[in-house]
Parts: sequence; structure tokens; C-alpha cells
Amino acid sequence: MARYTGPKTRISRIFGEPILGNGKYLTKNSNPPGQHGGTKKRKAPGEYALQLKEKQKAKYTYGLLERQFRKTFEEAVRRKGVTGENLIKLLEARLDNAVFRLGIAPSRPAARQLVTHKHITVNGEVVNVPSFELRPGDVISLKESTRGNTGITSQMRGKNAKFNWLDWSEAEFKGTFIALPERESVPENIKEQLIVELYSK
Repeated sequence: MARYTGPKTRISRIFGEPILGNGKYLTKNSNPPGQHGGTKKRKAPGEYALQLKEKQKAKYTYGLLERQFRKTFEEAVRRKGVTGENLIKLLEARLDNAVFRLGIAPSRPAARQLVTHKHITVNGEVVNVPSFELRPGDVISLKESTRGNTGITSQMRGKNAKFNWLDWSEAEFKGTFIALPERESVPENIKEQLIVELYSK
């Protein structure tokens, strides 16, 4: 399964930002993980190291393993337009990501679990594949039998208004994937051009 099950704070400390979870422990210890923490003198990272780190950040953020991420990048290359922007659009069009963005689940791992446990439908059909690619106009909703599950509905927080490529009806437990998002609308701090440069070598 394409998921990380280790300490979330450790990953956040590697990148210096809360890419997994709320990052509340970063205020207590923001040093990189390792035996020497922040005391070890670290040389400035090279070009390749920066590119690799950016790719790793994107993979951890969206919960993909290398093979799946590579296939997504290859699809981004095939499509018309800027490759880096296409990559972000494809990652945002994943079903598990959309469930998270709509506020149905509090995190991407939780959204992935909802999808794999068959609690989510797309256009009325149950879809249990987290990587399912949404298309403009697709309707994502909580399965009818799941709506009475307070363990799931109590964690729903509603859609953030800034995600303008999604529409959510709280009364109907239903959301719509309106369009592929523009890069400036996606809040993730990912320098996708570095990823493109890494794979282009």
C-alpha cells in the first residue's frame, strides 16, 4: 500500500514544515531527525539533493510510492501544457485527495481509508481505488449507508472556501469536482519545477 506509517513529526522535521499532520510538535523541536539533530554542521545541499527532496516532499504529501509517482509524472509529460502544473493537477484529481479537500476526512490517509473501505461513491457508483482520476463534473458523495455512521460524520469539517475547483453540499453529503485546479490555487508548498528537472536527467 502506498502509505507511510512511521512517525509523522519525523517527516515534518525533515522538510521543516507540517506536510503530515498539523505540525504542532515542530514548535518544540524543529531540528532535522538524527543522532546529532541540529548540532551537526551540514554542508549546503547540492542541486540534485534539492530536487530529490522536493520529489520526496510531494510523495509524502499526497501519499504515493515511487512507482505510482513516476507513472503520474509520465502522464503529466504526455499531456499538453506545462509538465509541472500538469503533475500538480493530476495529484489534486486523485479521489483520496478530493475526499480530503472536501472535508469529508480530516487527512489524506483518513480519506484513503474511507475510499478503500467503500464509503465513497463517484457518480453514484462505489469506487474503492484511492488513485481514481476524477474528471470535471464528477460527483463525489458519502455512501447512503455511511451517512448514519457518527464515527465518520463527526470528523467531517466541511470544504475550505479557497478550494474553488470543488463544490460541497453539506445537506446532501455530496461534492462536485468542477475543474482541474490552477497551480496558484493549490496551497501545497511544492516546487514542481525541481521535480521536472530531476526526472529530466
